[in-house]
Amino acid sequence: MEIAMKSHVGRVRQVNEDYYACVTDLNGRVLAIVADGMGGHQAGDIASRLAVERIVKELRHLDGDLEAEDVREQLMNAVLLANKEVYEYALEHPECSGMGTTVVAALFDQSSVITAHIGDSRLYFYNQDGLVMKTEDHSLVNELMKSGQITAEEASVHPHRNVIMRSLGTEPDVLIDLGQFEWSEGDIVLICSDGLSNKVSHPSLEEKLQKQISLQAKVDGLVQEALDAGGEDNITLVAVRNTLDAGQKEG
Repeated sequence: MEIAMKSHVGRVRQVNEDYYACVTDLNGRVLAIVADGMGGHQAGDIASRLAVERIVKELRHLDGDLEAEDVREQLMNAVLLANKEVYEYALEHPECSGMGTTVVAALFDQSSVITAHIGDSRLYFYNQDGLVMKTEDHSLVNELMKSGQITAEEASVHPHRNVIMRSLGTEPDVLIDLGQFEWSEGDIVLICSDGLSNKVSHPSLEEKLQKQISLQAKVDGLVQEALDAGGEDNITLVAVRNTLDAGQKEG
């Protein structure tokens, strides 16, 4: 697998509250995670880092012979333990009260991708048929769109578009979305924080991924497009391409 990553603080924020990781040596699998912390300076960045580090720790020794259902369970348990850690840290550190984070975590083997998701960071899947968003935003504007109260165009400029309905670490118990889909050689999975998805449209994402350039060049171009569009938020992106060989980081 080919991997490309980039995180940028953006043009406005002083602190990068996003955190990400990619682990390529999980007994034949690859783990990629993006988390976007909430709670302000010293809280959001702590929440995202704690969550990512705990998920990596729990999956570090994942058995390579597990069936897909068992892998899903292991991934779910890792995210739930990350929720517990972030929540308890905030209880023990009053200055971090109310902190939380989005999380998108994906486990890849050569034929399938298993995902866990909470919040409004996103996972996209690109293949010869085009680009599809595989996660659903746990946001106020998405709930308003689903109920028909606003359109997608109105959602993009809604004054409460940053309100999250579900996040990791803000409650002792959380509901995590799990997913699974097949992929094949040449397909790309892209995981990003909303600093990218709020600034780069679906058609533009698809256009960038179609280009005959390196995976890292695609990632760099997408981050630059978000910066050119204002870059008010932190921007983080991890891309994984199925090359039907062992884990390999590009760049």
